[in-house]
Amino acid sequence: RAVGVSKAAGVCGGGRKGRGAPEPQQEEANPPAIAGRARVLALDSAMWGLLLALATFAPAVGVSLGASGASVLGLASPATTEAPVSTPAPRSSQAELSAGNKNGTSEQHVRIRVIKKKKIIMKKRKKLTPPRPPVTARASVTTSPARTLDLPEKQEPDCPPLGLESLRVSDNQLDASSSQSFGLGPHRGRLNIQSGLEDGDLFDGAWCAEQQDAEPWLQVDARHPTHFSGIITQGRNSIWRYDWVTSYKVQFSNDSLTWWGSKNRSSGMDAVFPANSDPETPVLNLLPEPQVARFIRLLPQTWLQGGASCLRAEILACPVSDPNGLFPEVPVLGSSDTLDFRHHDYKAMRKLMKQVNEQCPNITRVYSIGKSHQGLKLYVMEMSDQPGEHELGTGRWGGRGGHSGGEGQGHEPVASTCMLPGEPEVRYVAGMHGNEALGRELLLLLMQFLCREYLRGDPRVTRLLTETRIHLLPSMNPDGYETAFRRGSELVGWAEGRWNHQGIDLNHNFADLNTPLWEAEDDGLVPDTVPNHHLPLPTYYTLPNATVAPETRAVIKWMERIPFVLSANLHGGELVVSYPFDMTRTPWAARELTPTPDEAVFRWLSTVYAGTNWAMQDPDRRPCHSQDFSSYGNIINGADWHTVPGSMNDFSYLHTNCFEVTVELSCDKFPHENELRQEWENNKDALLTYLEQVRMGIAGVVRDKDTEIGIADAVIAVDGINHDVTTAWGGDYWRLLTPGDYVVTASAEGYHAATRNCRVTFEEGPVPCNFHLTKTPKQRLRELLAAGAKVPPDLRRRLERLRGQN
Repeated sequence: RAVGVSKAAGVCGGGRKGRGAPEPQQEEANPPAIAGRARVLALDSAMWGLLLALATFAPAVGVSLGASGASVLGLASPATTEAPVSTPAPRSSQAELSAGNKNGTSEQHVRIRVIKKKKIIMKKRKKLTPPRPPVTARASVTTSPARTLDLPEKQEPDCPPLGLESLRVSDNQLDASSSQSFGLGPHRGRLNIQSGLEDGDLFDGAWCAEQQDAEPWLQVDARHPTHFSGIITQGRNSIWRYDWVTSYKVQFSNDSLTWWGSKNRSSGMDAVFPANSDPETPVLNLLPEPQVARFIRLLPQTWLQGGASCLRAEILACPVSDPNGLFPEVPVLGSSDTLDFRHHDYKAMRKLMKQVNEQCPNITRVYSIGKSHQGLKLYVMEMSDQPGEHELGTGRWGGRGGHSGGEGQGHEPVASTCMLPGEPEVRYVAGMHGNEALGRELLLLLMQFLCREYLRGDPRVTRLLTETRIHLLPSMNPDGYETAFRRGSELVGWAEGRWNHQGIDLNHNFADLNTPLWEAEDDGLVPDTVPNHHLPLPTYYTLPNATVAPETRAVIKWMERIPFVLSANLHGGELVVSYPFDMTRTPWAARELTPTPDEAVFRWLSTVYAGTNWAMQDPDRRPCHSQDFSSYGNIINGADWHTVPGSMNDFSYLHTNCFEVTVELSCDKFPHENELRQEWENNKDALLTYLEQVRMGIAGVVRDKDTEIGIADAVIAVDGINHDVTTAWGGDYWRLLTPGDYVVTASAEGYHAATRNCRVTFEEGPVPCNFHLTKTPKQRLRELLAAGAKVPPDLRRRLERLRGQN
């Protein structure tokens, strides 16, 4: 759901045709200015004095201090180099860099894949290849028209990301030699960070050095001795400019004053790492020799001709032990739950769901709602005390419901007990965009957690599973996820794997029911001629050749088959909860506040999730990309954010009884596995609390007064809210409402309508609001005639009188 500004790699490649790398800046460097940039950051000078005094005892304390002696990892000691202050020699262009046999390197042609949305363009460029060069590990991904995905094996670096993309690295840990503006400052040099629609504001899409900066660098302070093993880079995210670095060097330091560089093993010369050839594709370089240090610098050497030195980056790093306690202890974050905290591909997901089902067979059921374009099944985990059954309820509620009273035919007097409507149906959907992987893992963790806690007798979980029927769809777009998974969490970029195998964005693929409803409202046809609920599918949408993904069709049939009351659609790339309508009412408007008649309910639901999500409630968190949603309470009307025609939220609201919101779970769409424990802790209580909201409002059963049989498809209307819901096949209904007094009317074809007053309070559980409807004389006559009975004389005379009056 979260959308950023990104360009297709092929377009950027086209923009580069016939253009070389830029000539370097020739101006004299300013030695005092450059020296002034090297500054000691954030640590007490006495502490560093102690560390430097211990330099000769580095092996004993287990930290390489950049001086003579072995590091804790047994690596060769780096040569100590001062930060360069002299005028740099002119940098070679990218072509020159690749052409010569310099520093013991040889010439070699390398094929590079430039990934577009649906095409793969093969291009050639030359690359320096020393005897053991820096590794550029980019897993290439191809798609096949066959029934199975043709994908390479997954490649993962040894060390996890330091946390630039996930924001574990704070803004004050980032520094740079210079910046073109605040919006292009070092705090924007994070992998996959997205720009706003306009350049030049506070939220541009990269760090960019000043044009006159002769020796640009971007610096990261890890705050502790750290084992650095690799770097991932991207260019600038912008729809207006092409800027990316094509090569860079790497330096390390323990005090930000004394620096040494990453060296080629054979030549001993500074390693020059090949960088990007487009703005969006992440490029991984593993260091020839991992280094232990506190600071790391990236020094761009060449960049796109006519562009600027701009990059986004992630650092791969492992923690280093500190047995002597010289540095502040790093707090261990995350959940203590013993769950499976890793990413699961299709086979692993299916295996885990089977294991949960076998562990808790009495409360779980695994079923499939259809298949993806590539034939992968869309598995759902159902969790309830009676899985596989829509419970209608046969008992009675005692002592709940506040005030109930009514008027009109079918009025039912206030009673201390009321008929139970059974269990409400609620769902979570994740993986609509295949590269937004966190929701998938949270649902797999949730099913493990519910199973385990139910077996332990946890009262909250037990009540949830005995009073609610929960459906978890962890992967709506399994084809897209498999593509993203093979690329790896840090190399998948911002968009690869988002679409299904046909190139369809599933969150723009549902039928547009907003437009016909709004047109009918403008013509005064709602609700007398056109209903305000359960709008039918347009004819064009049901045609066999309509551009509707098989995944979308499967979910629509699922929605129509089960009477869902509440849902949340889990996405990634932001930290916010958005609610319908997602589509702007004004045609072609990019954004516009477009509330539903149930604005109060949707704001309540959104606030419940946002208010119980640890990350969203962190007062010190920074915005993910270009908008600060914390000023809105971390909730927003979807259309007021950006318009999304054909969204699942809007479709669910207008085609079914189900109220659905979108939860953007994390700034990082595909967080590394070492982030999953903390992400589960951030979202666990929010996931449970949101499920419990399905029991807010009113609920009841609409029955035939004579037979006590439930009436299906009866309409439940609330005065002042121009959106109705209907009863399920057993006559049961659940109507979400915020606390207040409501006038509720139940009606059905062939019956007299009935009206009641219902007061919703803050007490736990829904207010019982049942109805008994009386058949109309016309309906009675129809039933008698259908049964072959003769019309009673009194009814015949009454009908004759009515005809005479007409």
